[in-house]
Amino acid sequence: MAGLVIKPRARIFHGHDWVYASEVLKAFGDPQPGAVVSLKDGRDRPLGSAIYNPASQIVARRFSRQRQDLGLDFFRRRIALAAKLRRQRGFDLSKRPCRLVWSESDGLPGVIVDRYGPVLVLQTLTRAMDERKSVIAAALVAELAPRAILERNDAPVRRAEGLEILAPAVLHGEAPDAVEIALATAAGGSDADDLRFALDLLKGHKTGFYLDQVENYALVAAHARGRRVLDCFTNQGAFALFCARAGAASVTAVEASADALAAARANAGRNALPDIQWVEGNVFDFLPAEERRGSHYDLIILDPPSFTKTKGRRDDAMRGYKEIHLRALKLLAPDGLLATFCCAHHVGDAAFREIVAEASVDAQRSLRVLRRFSQSTDHPIVLTIPETEYLHGYLFEAMPGR
Repeated sequence: MAGLVIKPRARIFHGHDWVYASEVLKAFGDPQPGAVVSLKDGRDRPLGSAIYNPASQIVARRFSRQRQDLGLDFFRRRIALAAKLRRQRGFDLSKRPCRLVWSESDGLPGVIVDRYGPVLVLQTLTRAMDERKSVIAAALVAELAPRAILERNDAPVRRAEGLEILAPAVLHGEAPDAVEIALATAAGGSDADDLRFALDLLKGHKTGFYLDQVENYALVAAHARGRRVLDCFTNQGAFALFCARAGAASVTAVEASADALAAARANAGRNALPDIQWVEGNVFDFLPAEERRGSHYDLIILDPPSFTKTKGRRDDAMRGYKEIHLRALKLLAPDGLLATFCCAHHVGDAAFREIVAEASVDAQRSLRVLRRFSQSTDHPIVLTIPETEYLHGYLFEAMPGR
Protein backbone atom coordinates (compact mmCIF):
# COMPACT_ATOMS: atom_id res chain seq x y z
CA MET A 1 0.00 0.00 0.00
CA ALA A 2 1.27 3.47 -0.87
CA GLY A 3 1.65 5.89 1.98
CA LEU A 4 3.26 8.76 3.82
CA VAL A 5 6.05 9.06 6.35
CA ILE A 6 5.12 11.64 8.96
CA LYS A 7 7.54 14.10 10.55
CA PRO A 8 8.19 13.97 14.30
CA ARG A 9 6.00 16.20 16.51
CA ALA A 10 3.17 16.25 13.96
CA ARG A 11 -0.39 16.50 15.25
CA ILE A 12 -1.04 12.81 14.71
CA PHE A 13 1.42 11.92 17.48
CA HIS A 14 -0.78 13.91 19.88
CA GLY A 15 -4.02 12.12 19.00
CA HIS A 16 -5.27 14.17 16.06
CA ASP A 17 -6.25 12.33 12.88
CA TRP A 18 -5.25 15.00 10.35
CA VAL A 19 -1.92 15.29 8.52
CA TYR A 20 -1.05 18.60 6.91
CA ALA A 21 1.22 18.85 3.88
CA SER A 22 3.91 20.50 6.02
CA GLU A 23 3.95 17.43 8.29
CA VAL A 24 4.86 14.91 5.58
CA LEU A 25 8.50 13.79 5.53
CA LYS A 26 8.12 11.80 2.31
CA ALA A 27 5.66 9.76 0.26
CA PHE A 28 6.22 6.19 -0.89
CA GLY A 29 4.53 3.98 -3.47
CA ASP A 30 3.00 6.85 -5.51
CA PRO A 31 -0.21 7.56 -3.54
CA GLN A 32 -3.11 8.77 -5.68
CA PRO A 33 -5.79 11.37 -4.88
CA GLY A 34 -8.75 9.75 -3.14
CA ALA A 35 -6.83 6.58 -2.32
CA VAL A 36 -6.37 4.87 1.04
CA VAL A 37 -2.78 5.28 2.22
CA SER A 38 -0.66 3.85 4.99
CA LEU A 39 0.81 6.24 7.56
CA LYS A 40 4.19 5.56 9.18
CA ASP A 41 6.59 7.34 11.46
CA GLY A 42 10.27 7.88 10.71
CA ARG A 43 11.15 4.48 12.20
CA ASP A 44 8.78 2.66 9.83
CA ARG A 45 6.22 2.01 12.58
CA PRO A 46 2.60 2.00 11.37
CA LEU A 47 0.29 4.82 12.42
CA GLY A 48 -2.83 3.59 10.66
CA SER A 49 -4.82 4.05 7.46
CA ALA A 50 -5.88 7.39 5.99
CA ILE A 51 -7.59 8.93 2.99
CA TYR A 52 -5.29 10.99 0.76
CA ASN A 53 -5.82 14.23 -1.15
CA PRO A 54 -2.75 16.27 -2.21
CA ALA A 55 -5.06 19.07 -3.41
CA SER A 56 -6.04 19.85 0.19
CA GLN A 57 -3.94 21.45 2.93
CA ILE A 58 -4.99 18.43 4.97
CA VAL A 59 -3.35 15.82 2.75
CA ALA A 60 -4.33 12.82 4.86
CA ARG A 61 -7.12 12.05 7.31
CA ARG A 62 -6.71 8.93 9.40
CA PHE A 63 -9.81 6.77 9.75
CA SER A 64 -8.30 3.75 11.51
CA ARG A 65 -5.24 2.89 13.58
CA GLN A 66 -5.22 -0.47 11.80
CA ARG A 67 -4.72 -1.40 8.15
CA GLN A 68 -8.15 -0.96 6.56
CA ASP A 69 -9.77 -0.46 3.18
CA LEU A 70 -12.96 1.45 2.37
CA GLY A 71 -15.35 -1.23 1.15
CA LEU A 72 -19.02 -1.93 1.75
CA ASP A 73 -18.39 -4.04 4.86
CA PHE A 74 -16.26 -1.29 6.41
CA PHE A 75 -18.96 1.36 5.89
CA ARG A 76 -21.67 -0.96 7.22
CA ARG A 77 -19.68 -1.55 10.41
CA ARG A 78 -19.01 2.14 11.00
CA ILE A 79 -22.63 3.14 10.29
CA ALA A 80 -23.91 0.40 12.60
CA LEU A 81 -21.60 1.64 15.37
CA ALA A 82 -22.75 5.24 14.83
CA ALA A 83 -26.41 4.22 15.04
CA LYS A 84 -25.74 2.17 18.17
CA LEU A 85 -24.09 5.17 19.84
CA ARG A 86 -27.13 7.39 19.16
CA ARG A 87 -29.50 4.77 20.52
CA GLN A 88 -27.37 4.47 23.66
CA ARG A 89 -27.64 8.25 24.06
CA GLY A 90 -31.41 8.03 23.99
CA PHE A 91 -32.19 8.92 20.38
CA ASP A 92 -35.20 7.20 18.88
CA LEU A 93 -34.00 7.08 15.27
CA SER A 94 -37.46 6.29 13.93
CA LYS A 95 -39.14 9.18 15.76
CA ARG A 96 -36.72 12.09 16.24
CA PRO A 97 -34.40 13.80 13.76
CA CYS A 98 -30.77 12.99 14.45
CA ARG A 99 -27.24 13.40 13.14
CA LEU A 100 -26.41 9.78 12.50
CA VAL A 101 -22.81 10.20 11.30
CA TRP A 102 -20.58 13.11 12.32
CA SER A 103 -17.36 12.88 10.29
CA GLU A 104 -14.21 12.17 12.34
CA SER A 105 -16.32 11.69 15.48
CA ASP A 106 -17.65 8.48 13.92
CA GLY A 107 -14.47 7.44 12.11
CA LEU A 108 -15.72 8.57 8.69
CA PRO A 109 -13.83 11.78 7.86
CA GLY A 110 -15.86 14.09 5.66
CA VAL A 111 -19.08 12.06 5.89
CA ILE A 112 -22.23 13.58 7.40
CA VAL A 113 -25.51 11.68 7.57
CA ASP A 114 -28.63 13.25 9.07
CA ARG A 115 -31.76 11.22 9.63
CA TYR A 116 -35.19 12.79 9.30
CA GLY A 117 -37.48 9.84 9.97
CA PRO A 118 -37.46 7.59 6.89
CA VAL A 119 -35.27 9.98 4.88
CA LEU A 120 -31.47 10.29 5.13
CA VAL A 121 -29.43 13.26 3.95
CA LEU A 122 -25.81 12.53 2.99
CA GLN A 123 -22.87 14.90 2.59
CA THR A 124 -19.45 13.71 1.39
CA LEU A 125 -17.01 16.55 1.99
CA THR A 126 -13.67 14.81 1.32
CA ARG A 127 -12.47 13.47 -2.02
CA ALA A 128 -12.12 9.84 -0.99
CA MET A 129 -15.57 9.71 0.55
CA ASP A 130 -17.11 11.60 -2.35
CA GLU A 131 -15.69 9.02 -4.77
CA ARG A 132 -17.30 6.29 -2.66
CA LYS A 133 -20.69 7.88 -2.01
CA SER A 134 -22.51 5.14 -3.92
CA VAL A 135 -20.90 2.55 -1.61
CA ILE A 136 -21.84 4.65 1.44
CA ALA A 137 -25.41 4.90 0.17
CA ALA A 138 -25.52 1.12 -0.31
CA ALA A 139 -24.28 0.63 3.26
CA LEU A 140 -26.95 3.02 4.57
CA VAL A 141 -29.65 1.10 2.70
CA ALA A 142 -28.37 -2.21 4.06
CA GLU A 143 -28.17 -1.04 7.68
CA LEU A 144 -31.11 1.37 7.97
CA ALA A 145 -33.52 0.66 5.08
CA PRO A 146 -34.42 4.33 4.48
CA ARG A 147 -37.22 5.33 2.15
CA ALA A 148 -34.88 7.81 0.45
CA ILE A 149 -31.30 9.10 0.58
CA LEU A 150 -30.75 12.68 -0.54
CA GLU A 151 -27.38 14.17 -1.46
CA ARG A 152 -26.62 17.69 -0.17
CA ASN A 153 -23.17 18.35 -1.57
CA ASP A 154 -23.81 22.04 -2.14
CA ALA A 155 -21.57 23.02 0.80
CA PRO A 156 -18.84 25.55 -0.12
CA VAL A 157 -16.37 23.73 2.16
CA ARG A 158 -15.99 21.13 -0.62
CA ARG A 159 -13.80 23.60 -2.52
CA ALA A 160 -11.03 23.08 0.06
CA GLU A 161 -10.83 19.48 -1.20
CA GLY A 162 -10.86 20.50 -4.86
CA LEU A 163 -14.43 19.21 -5.22
CA GLU A 164 -17.27 20.71 -7.22
CA ILE A 165 -20.30 22.26 -5.57
CA LEU A 166 -23.12 19.94 -6.63
CA ALA A 167 -26.84 20.55 -6.86
CA PRO A 168 -28.94 18.59 -4.36
CA ALA A 169 -29.89 15.19 -5.74
CA VAL A 170 -31.54 11.88 -4.89
CA LEU A 171 -29.24 8.88 -4.41
CA HIS A 172 -31.87 6.33 -3.41
CA GLY A 173 -35.65 6.17 -3.50
CA GLU A 174 -37.83 9.19 -4.22
CA ALA A 175 -37.53 12.60 -2.59
CA PRO A 176 -40.67 13.59 -0.66
CA ASP A 177 -42.13 17.05 -1.22
CA ALA A 178 -41.67 17.73 2.49
CA VAL A 179 -40.75 15.85 5.65
CA GLU A 180 -42.37 16.63 8.99
CA ILE A 181 -40.28 16.32 12.13
CA ALA A 182 -41.38 16.49 15.75
CA LEU A 183 -39.24 18.03 18.50
CA ALA A 184 -39.88 17.44 22.18
CA THR A 185 -40.48 20.62 24.17
CA ALA A 186 -39.48 18.99 27.47
CA ALA A 187 -37.82 15.81 28.64
CA GLY A 188 -40.42 13.15 29.31
CA GLY A 189 -43.20 15.20 27.73
CA SER A 190 -45.99 13.60 25.75
CA ASP A 191 -46.13 13.55 21.96
CA ALA A 192 -48.99 16.06 22.18
CA ASP A 193 -46.49 18.63 23.46
CA ASP A 194 -44.16 18.21 20.48
CA LEU A 195 -43.49 21.07 18.08
CA ARG A 196 -43.74 20.09 14.43
CA PHE A 197 -41.71 21.46 11.53
CA ALA A 198 -42.13 20.79 7.81
CA LEU A 199 -38.80 20.66 6.00
CA ASP A 200 -37.76 20.82 2.37
CA LEU A 201 -34.62 18.69 2.60
CA LEU A 202 -33.42 19.58 -0.89
CA LYS A 203 -33.55 23.34 -0.26
CA GLY A 204 -33.25 23.98 3.46
CA HIS A 205 -30.09 25.31 5.11
CA LYS A 206 -27.33 22.73 5.70
CA THR A 207 -29.14 19.37 5.45
CA GLY A 208 -32.57 20.88 6.12
CA PHE A 209 -32.50 21.91 9.80
CA TYR A 210 -30.16 23.04 12.60
CA LEU A 211 -29.89 19.65 14.29
CA ASP A 212 -26.94 20.80 16.39
CA GLN A 213 -29.29 23.10 18.37
CA VAL A 214 -32.12 20.65 18.99
CA GLU A 215 -31.31 20.11 22.67
CA ASN A 216 -30.79 23.84 23.27
CA TYR A 217 -34.21 24.98 22.04
CA ALA A 218 -35.98 23.65 25.12
CA LEU A 219 -33.17 24.71 27.48
CA VAL A 220 -33.49 28.34 26.40
CA ALA A 221 -37.28 28.27 26.23
CA ALA A 222 -37.41 27.11 29.85
CA HIS A 223 -36.62 30.75 30.74
CA ALA A 224 -39.17 32.35 28.41
CA ARG A 225 -42.40 32.30 30.43
CA GLY A 226 -43.76 35.81 30.94
CA ARG A 227 -40.81 37.42 29.15
CA ARG A 228 -40.60 39.62 26.07
CA VAL A 229 -38.44 37.53 23.73
CA LEU A 230 -36.34 38.66 20.76
CA ASP A 231 -35.04 35.84 18.55
CA CYS A 232 -32.36 37.07 16.13
CA PHE A 233 -31.40 35.01 13.05
CA THR A 234 -34.50 32.91 13.61
CA ASN A 235 -34.14 30.89 10.38
CA GLN A 236 -37.10 28.46 10.45
CA GLY A 237 -38.29 29.80 13.80
CA ALA A 238 -37.30 27.08 16.22
CA PHE A 239 -36.23 29.22 19.19
CA ALA A 240 -39.19 31.55 18.61
CA LEU A 241 -41.70 28.70 18.52
CA PHE A 242 -40.26 26.99 21.58
CA CYS A 243 -40.40 30.26 23.54
CA ALA A 244 -43.97 30.98 22.41
CA ARG A 245 -45.06 27.47 23.43
CA ALA A 246 -43.34 27.96 26.81
CA GLY A 247 -45.52 30.97 27.60
CA ALA A 248 -43.49 34.02 26.57
CA ALA A 249 -45.36 37.31 26.97
CA SER A 250 -44.38 38.21 23.40
CA VAL A 251 -42.01 36.92 20.75
CA THR A 252 -40.33 38.91 17.98
CA ALA A 253 -38.27 36.93 15.46
CA VAL A 254 -35.91 38.46 12.88
CA GLU A 255 -34.59 36.79 9.72
CA ALA A 256 -33.05 38.17 6.51
CA SER A 257 -34.05 35.24 4.27
CA ALA A 258 -37.59 35.58 2.93
CA ASP A 259 -37.77 31.83 2.24
CA ALA A 260 -36.69 30.91 5.76
CA LEU A 261 -39.13 33.40 7.24
CA ALA A 262 -41.96 31.98 5.15
CA ALA A 263 -41.11 28.52 6.50
CA ALA A 264 -41.06 29.93 10.05
CA ARG A 265 -44.52 31.47 9.61
CA ALA A 266 -45.84 28.19 8.25
CA ASN A 267 -44.36 26.32 11.20
CA ALA A 268 -46.06 28.75 13.59
CA GLY A 269 -49.38 28.05 11.91
CA ARG A 270 -48.73 24.32 12.02
CA ASN A 271 -48.35 24.55 15.79
CA ALA A 272 -51.20 27.03 16.41
CA LEU A 273 -48.81 29.77 17.56
CA PRO A 274 -50.10 32.77 15.58
CA ASP A 275 -48.99 35.66 17.79
CA ILE A 276 -45.27 35.75 16.94
CA GLN A 277 -44.14 38.95 15.26
CA TRP A 278 -42.04 37.97 12.25
CA VAL A 279 -39.62 40.60 10.92
CA GLU A 280 -37.85 40.24 7.59
CA GLY A 281 -34.62 42.17 7.89
CA ASN A 282 -30.92 42.29 8.65
CA VAL A 283 -30.23 41.87 12.36
CA PHE A 284 -27.35 44.38 12.12
CA ASP A 285 -29.90 46.98 10.98
CA PHE A 286 -32.77 45.86 13.21
CA LEU A 287 -30.91 46.08 16.55
CA PRO A 288 -29.81 49.75 16.29
CA ALA A 289 -33.25 50.70 14.95
CA GLU A 290 -34.84 49.11 18.02
CA GLU A 291 -32.37 50.97 20.24
CA ARG A 292 -33.43 54.28 18.67
CA ARG A 293 -37.07 53.38 19.35
CA GLY A 294 -36.26 52.72 23.00
CA SER A 295 -37.33 49.05 22.84
CA HIS A 296 -36.38 46.55 25.54
CA TYR A 297 -36.56 42.76 25.76
CA ASP A 298 -36.34 40.37 28.70
CA LEU A 299 -34.77 37.47 26.76
CA ILE A 300 -32.65 38.00 23.66
CA ILE A 301 -31.42 35.06 21.58
CA LEU A 302 -28.48 35.46 19.21
CA ASP A 303 -27.94 32.42 16.98
CA PRO A 304 -26.19 33.75 13.87
CA PRO A 305 -24.78 31.66 11.03
CA SER A 306 -21.02 31.27 11.07
CA PHE A 307 -19.40 34.63 10.33
CA THR A 308 -16.29 32.89 9.00
CA LYS A 309 -15.36 29.53 7.47
CA THR A 310 -11.64 30.36 7.30
CA LYS A 311 -8.98 31.41 9.78
CA GLY A 312 -8.08 34.38 7.57
CA ARG A 313 -11.51 35.99 8.12
CA ARG A 314 -11.45 35.54 11.89
CA ASP A 315 -10.90 39.24 12.68
CA ASP A 316 -13.93 40.22 10.59
CA ALA A 317 -15.99 37.60 12.40
CA MET A 318 -14.90 38.90 15.79
CA ARG A 319 -16.01 42.42 14.86
CA GLY A 320 -19.37 41.06 13.75
CA TYR A 321 -19.88 39.12 16.99
CA LYS A 322 -18.95 42.13 19.10
CA GLU A 323 -21.33 44.41 17.18
CA ILE A 324 -24.41 42.21 17.62
CA HIS A 325 -23.66 41.65 21.31
CA LEU A 326 -23.13 45.34 21.98
CA ARG A 327 -26.40 46.21 20.25
CA ALA A 328 -28.31 43.39 21.95
CA LEU A 329 -27.09 44.43 25.39
CA LYS A 330 -28.38 47.95 24.74
CA LEU A 331 -31.86 46.42 24.33
CA LEU A 332 -31.69 44.02 27.27
CA ALA A 333 -33.93 44.77 30.25
CA PRO A 334 -32.17 45.50 33.57
CA ASP A 335 -32.65 41.91 34.77
CA GLY A 336 -32.83 40.37 31.30
CA LEU A 337 -31.30 37.18 29.89
CA LEU A 338 -29.03 36.81 26.85
CA ALA A 339 -28.76 33.40 25.16
CA THR A 340 -25.96 33.55 22.62
CA PHE A 341 -24.27 31.06 20.31
CA CYS A 342 -21.25 30.82 18.01
CA CYS A 343 -20.91 28.07 15.41
CA ALA A 344 -17.60 29.25 13.88
CA HIS A 345 -14.83 26.76 14.71
CA HIS A 346 -12.16 29.41 14.16
CA VAL A 347 -13.71 31.43 17.00
CA GLY A 348 -13.16 29.16 19.99
CA ASP A 349 -15.02 29.17 23.28
CA ALA A 350 -12.49 31.37 25.10
CA ALA A 351 -12.40 33.91 22.28
CA PHE A 352 -16.18 33.98 22.05
CA ARG A 353 -16.55 34.52 25.78
CA GLU A 354 -13.96 37.31 25.64
CA ILE A 355 -15.79 39.13 22.84
CA VAL A 356 -19.05 39.04 24.83
CA ALA A 357 -17.15 40.41 27.84
CA GLU A 358 -15.75 43.26 25.74
CA ALA A 359 -19.22 44.09 24.44
CA SER A 360 -20.62 44.09 27.98
CA VAL A 361 -17.95 46.55 29.10
CA ASP A 362 -18.70 48.87 26.18
CA ALA A 363 -22.44 48.60 26.87
CA GLN A 364 -21.81 49.24 30.58
CA ARG A 365 -23.64 46.07 31.55
CA SER A 366 -22.53 43.40 34.00
CA LEU A 367 -23.36 39.79 33.17
CA ARG A 368 -23.45 36.61 35.18
CA VAL A 369 -23.07 33.18 33.58
CA LEU A 370 -26.15 31.01 34.14
CA ARG A 371 -25.16 28.07 31.95
CA ARG A 372 -23.09 26.93 28.98
CA PHE A 373 -24.45 25.33 25.83
CA SER A 374 -22.84 22.95 23.35
CA GLN A 375 -23.87 21.06 20.25
CA SER A 376 -26.47 18.35 20.72
CA THR A 377 -25.13 14.99 21.87
CA ASP A 378 -25.70 13.37 18.48
CA HIS A 379 -22.75 15.55 17.36
CA PRO A 380 -20.09 13.81 19.52
CA ILE A 381 -16.81 15.57 20.29
CA VAL A 382 -13.44 13.83 20.11
CA LEU A 383 -11.11 15.12 22.83
CA THR A 384 -8.00 15.28 20.64
CA ILE A 385 -9.77 16.66 17.54
CA PRO A 386 -10.95 20.16 18.45
CA GLU A 387 -12.56 20.62 15.03
CA THR A 388 -15.30 18.19 16.08
CA GLU A 389 -16.46 20.81 18.60
CA TYR A 390 -17.71 23.94 16.90
CA LEU A 391 -20.86 25.17 18.67
CA HIS A 392 -20.40 27.27 21.78
CA GLY A 393 -23.10 29.05 23.71
CA TYR A 394 -23.93 30.79 26.96
CA LEU A 395 -26.93 31.96 28.90
CA PHE A 396 -26.10 35.22 30.67
CA GLU A 397 -28.20 37.20 33.11
CA ALA A 398 -27.86 40.94 33.45
CA MET A 399 -27.07 42.26 36.91
CA PRO A 400 -29.64 44.97 37.70
CA GLY A 401 -28.43 48.16 39.35
CA ARG A 402 -24.92 47.84 37.94
